[in-house]
Amino acid sequence: MATTVHEPPKVTRDGPRPPSSSGGGRGSSSSPGSSLRVEDSSPASRTGVWVGLAAITMTFAAFTSAMIIRQGSSYDWQHFTLPPVLYFDTAVLLASSVTLELARKRVGAFLHGSQTQRSSGSTFLWLTLVLGLVFVGGQYAAWLQLRSEGLYLATNPSSSFFYLFTALHALHILGGLAGLTLVLWRFSKPRPTLQVSTLSTVSYYWHFMDVLWVYLLLLLWARI
Repeated sequence: MATTVHEPPKVTRDGPRPPSSSGGGRGSSSSPGSSLRVEDSSPASRTGVWVGLAAITMTFAAFTSAMIIRQGSSYDWQHFTLPPVLYFDTAVLLASSVTLELARKRVGAFLHGSQTQRSSGSTFLWLTLVLGLVFVGGQYAAWLQLRSEGLYLATNPSSSFFYLFTALHALHILGGLAGLTLVLWRFSKPRPTLQVSTLSTVSYYWHFMDVLWVYLLLLLWARI
């Protein structure tokens, strides 16, 4: 009977790495004075984020259907002008995706042995985090503007859906900011414990939030 022997899982540990005669392997690298870094080749983390994004997509799709049905089945739908700060927020979020990709390239280069990329990688990560916070602040400013105009959550079905969509998206952005904070914390250690797969997972989530926001802005602009 044939027996299949599985390769033991890869781990990340501190300490010197034995010299390799092949000049390095895929998914791992080391440099003097740093910890051994091994990219997690397990598909579990990526599968998890895709399952999560699918659930988020279904949630917003359901709310979109409810909004369209509610608007078409009644005469109390009130149109109003979207707060201009939302367009500023859109530019900020798009810029954050750019800075995150720049950070991803530099952090990946550092984790694979390029020591000169650490400083710039950290800078772009911090910039992405700041832009995300600015976006959330812009959302809050939009809510304050609507309140000053007498539009609250229960004022009208249209304002209710506006608050629902923007608040739900802002909560997901806060989740992305938590992920970025974790990445920064792991990367800022004297011996970074950050893995390439971790940063990739956070990047997928963040870019999805970017695309989702553009969709929501177009939806609100067309329906409200």
